[in-house]
Amino acid sequence: MVLSALQLGLLYSLLAMGVYISFRVLNTPDLTAEGSFTLGVAVSAMMTVAGHPFLGLLLAFLAGMGAGLITGVLQTKLGIHPILAGILTMSGLYTVNLAVMGASANVTLLDKQTLFRILIKQLPFTKDVVRVLVGVVLAAAVLAVLAWFFHTHLGLCIRATGNNEAMVRSSSINADRIRNLGLMISNGCIALCGGVIAQYQGYADISGGVGIMVVGLASVIIGEVLLGRKGVTLGLISAVAGSVIYRLIIALALSTNIFPTYFLKLISATIVAIALCIPTVKERLHVAHVRREGKRRA
Repeated sequence: MVLSALQLGLLYSLLAMGVYISFRVLNTPDLTAEGSFTLGVAVSAMMTVAGHPFLGLLLAFLAGMGAGLITGVLQTKLGIHPILAGILTMSGLYTVNLAVMGASANVTLLDKQTLFRILIKQLPFTKDVVRVLVGVVLAAAVLAVLAWFFHTHLGLCIRATGNNEAMVRSSSINADRIRNLGLMISNGCIALCGGVIAQYQGYADISGGVGIMVVGLASVIIGEVLLGRKGVTLGLISAVAGSVIYRLIIALALSTNIFPTYFLKLISATIVAIALCIPTVKERLHVAHVRREGKRRA
């Protein structure tokens, strides 16, 4: 149970980091995730069927960036509300994903050479250890690249746009292009996660992205509750940690046999709700404590 949760937590940390970029860095409610995740699943699966699993991951990332660009253009050039822009892109991607998968709702990879099967054959470790190693390497690589990027000039512009867009515009920086780039990176990471998951589970499904936004938010919020919000690098690390902890919580909840497996989405939504409530509860308890101290001293 722990190994399985660790594997999934590390792989889904790519999703968590993508959601963190849009949700925290850009401060934008982007709902494109469900469509871009499935787009990554579809692209990776079809390239794996064609015999190119590694190229499939690269193309999944690029396809996700394209989806993010569409959402960004709808927001910045056409003036559509960010939530509606994400919904429109997500809805349109359903048809695109079906077309990529050859008008089929499912694509199997059971007899294909995926990233994991290739590495399992080449490395002198068990299947579970190899999967954990792949998760560690991917999570660490993406985290390192993103942490470096957000400390470059362009990355700082993205952070500034999410923090104070009016100030960025007054500094003669094209805030629309910066926001589009941020959404492209965010959805690229989300689609890359979908591509890895498709090869991990050995199949692609058109409904694979349903509810995936809740998973990403849960990971981000849980990580922030535990590690706090003190900079982008720590935020990315907390997203990875939150993804692993989220999977452990889910595995623990399902292993108790109290909840059947179809309760997964409800458990996920409940975890997010509880995590989002914690800062408010802490603040109210602090205010109540200050009031009690004030009355006592009076």
